[in-house]
Amino acid sequence: MSADRIDGKAFAAGLRERLAAAVPPFQAKTGRVPGLAVVLVGEDPASAVYVRSKGKATIEAGMASFEHKLPADTSQADLLAVVERLNRDDAVDGILVQLPLPKQIDEQTVIAAIDPDKDVDGFHVANAGRLAVGQQGFVPCTPLGCLMLLKDKLGNLSGKEAVVIGRSNIVGKPMAQLLLGENCTVTIAHSRTADLPAVVRRADIVVAAVGRPEMVKGDWLKAGAVVIDVGINRVPGAEEGKTKLVGDVDYASAAEVASAITPVPGGVGPMTIAVLLRNTVVAAYRRAGLPAPEGL
Repeated sequence: MSADRIDGKAFAAGLRERLAAAVPPFQAKTGRVPGLAVVLVGEDPASAVYVRSKGKATIEAGMASFEHKLPADTSQADLLAVVERLNRDDAVDGILVQLPLPKQIDEQTVIAAIDPDKDVDGFHVANAGRLAVGQQGFVPCTPLGCLMLLKDKLGNLSGKEAVVIGRSNIVGKPMAQLLLGENCTVTIAHSRTADLPAVVRRADIVVAAVGRPEMVKGDWLKAGAVVIDVGINRVPGAEEGKTKLVGDVDYASAAEVASAITPVPGGVGPMTIAVLLRNTVVAAYRRAGLPAPEGL
């Protein structure tokens, strides 16, 4: 048996097409396009690449991209002033402050300063609370992307047993809440879980978001499980001095047991920016008092 490969790249491309189609009707009703503001503090190379790709994807979808690049020695007060200005700017529907921030700035204080209705990253404590009690808010992009891939593959998730490995605020916890919302029976496992392989072996759905290369082996899985691998780990490649990307799941052995699995790269990764754009379009529609289009 070899698992179906869940193509996140193809799904994300389809989602971006649907988002681009949602922009002209919004513009016709409001006289403007949805706008996403991204704030980058300092010169972290990985963050700079990510910000560039977000800006490009925003413009490709027909939306407005506002980039604010601040020097590495920016004070917390100056960054908060930028956030406050974006909160008040009617052309901006989504605000994303790229993490990590330099050490002189407290990330939680900055996240808390973002208007929850423009918090398209879904990190504000108000949005975490809305998700926990089943109210309408914004969900972090990566777990929402994972849920979209799962529902596309399985349809109705009701009654399925799901194990989420990892308990971060960005992926693990919101992923568990989303699966609960779909009527799954959910276990959150982590580094302190006793007999982790036995816990994982119960699951119809496994979401691995632990940040340890190829930790989850094929013999940890129940036959026919669907595996979503959130991990992106850089490890030494076959050639001297070269590296390669691997997930938190040992793809080769897992693909022998699972019914479907996301590859790394090309699985969950492309979904993150697509869902960020989706959250921005939804924020724009909500802020304008319009119902968000179907299928987003």
